[in-house]
Amino acid sequence: MKAYGVTNSNLDSMIEFDKQMETPQGRDILVKILGVSINPVDIATRKKVQETKEPKILGYDGYGIVEALGPEASKFDVGEKVFFAGDYTRDGSYQEYEIIDERIVARAPKETSVEKSVAMPLVTLTASELLYEKLHINPAMDNRDKTILIINGAGGVGSIAIQLAHLAGLKVIATASTDEKVKWVKDLGADLVVNHHQDLIKQVHDLGIENVDYIIGLSDNDPHWQEIVELIKPLGIFATITNLRESQVADLKQKSVDFAWEWMFTKAKFKLAAMSTQGEYLEKLADGLDKGTIDSTVTKVFHGFNLDNLKRATKLVEAGHMMGKVVVKA
Repeated sequence: MKAYGVTNSNLDSMIEFDKQMETPQGRDILVKILGVSINPVDIATRKKVQETKEPKILGYDGYGIVEALGPEASKFDVGEKVFFAGDYTRDGSYQEYEIIDERIVARAPKETSVEKSVAMPLVTLTASELLYEKLHINPAMDNRDKTILIINGAGGVGSIAIQLAHLAGLKVIATASTDEKVKWVKDLGADLVVNHHQDLIKQVHDLGIENVDYIIGLSDNDPHWQEIVELIKPLGIFATITNLRESQVADLKQKSVDFAWEWMFTKAKFKLAAMSTQGEYLEKLADGLDKGTIDSTVTKVFHGFNLDNLKRATKLVEAGHMMGKVVVKA
């Protein structure tokens, strides 16, 4: 079968090659890939690849048809359409057929297109774990007295985090830096918008808000660290998906602020029992997409699942100016 992988840290090293098709074992399923989407983690992972003769297969969003089941797999039937984000320890979705554990997979939306569906798994799992597991937000509770600041609201994770926070009833402040992105985050459910290229403390205070209950950092935290420390409420929670290089978590100590990392791949990497929650989150996503309570954030689609389109799509994301998600569809 065809597969696409990189042999070093440069995008130009991505090649098409023949790979032996695997047979699913245990709770694995074999999925014929019909679409993928590009994420920053694809780029970050590629940049760590040392020169190798065994191409590294990236791709952490996938949509396809179940072709075969492992002996312990019982969640799906052959022929069903599914979508998923994937497992960082295994080959990704840039291949014709992918092996994946059924516990982190869900049936694809029935009324939503391939491109709109496959744009959403990784970012939705990340946002769901941030809000529900790291910030401990219960969407069934009355959260109208709670305020969340989402830094980098127009990015992939930010775009779904805004929607989920809005659905949970929080007052949502999102950052965006251009008129187009301001409109984007407002349309997704942000109540208020501030510009992360300007003083966040002044802007939030000018909105009549002294402190916020929750802050999510979805871009480089260091330029905003003192703003984060100042704006978070005592006993609040700060969670992030990005590294801290110069920022000191101890700065949050006097406010007794909880700090949490989010890495979507943790549950599958360590084979935690909780990995099944990812399949459950994706089931809710499929339902939300079909019912229209969740909007897909796909903004660019390349038609044709091939080497050229994977490279072109990656270049768009790597440029760092994309709003929403980029998809490559078979």
